[in-house]
Amino acid sequence: MEETSKQFNHLYKVISSKRFLSREALGGEIPFFISAYNAEKELLVVESIRMLRKKLDTSGVTVLEINLYDTVCELLEENGGMERMFRVEKRRGKEKFLKALQSTLNIHEVLMPRISEIIDANNADVYFLTGIGLVFPYIRSHNVLNNLQNVAKEAPTVCFFPGEYNGHSLNLFGKLKDDNYYRAFNIEQIESK
Repeated sequence: MEETSKQFNHLYKVISSKRFLSREALGGEIPFFISAYNAEKELLVVESIRMLRKKLDTSGVTVLEINLYDTVCELLEENGGMERMFRVEKRRGKEKFLKALQSTLNIHEVLMPRISEIIDANNADVYFLTGIGLVFPYIRSHNVLNNLQNVAKEAPTVCFFPGEYNGHSLNLFGKLKDDNYYRAFNIEQIESK
């Protein structure tokens, strides 16, 4: 708990800083940041994110949280409902179910346009991307991050990642190596000023 508290105090200091919000000192890089955490602390992190949002709001920093799991559930409901997907799983097995999910939630034609709509409908100073572990394996974090850079341009994005990020590769849950992703900064290594 103490480690999580320290991590979120650091996040508050970094995110609330003028330098972070104005995207200074990035050398033209995309303002994407990874905040990795131990997946075993998921519930504590979810509550800490809620408290961080409240604290930032009190400081005048508007946060837009994009929860991938909630977004996916909304999209599935709009496209035939969850029950339809459960029937596919029962009738056709796990592989066909995974393909049906990935097809329904096509990252280029469905998911990214929805995220773009969410961003366009809100005027936020910073975006939080959450729910990454909950959408695995049908949505991969590196795919979302690679495509998000085309729609999340107006504000810095902080991705809360249940696993490890060493500045080059993402390891979901600390066990599953995802493709390399070099375009994000490890927010734990950003100095708070």
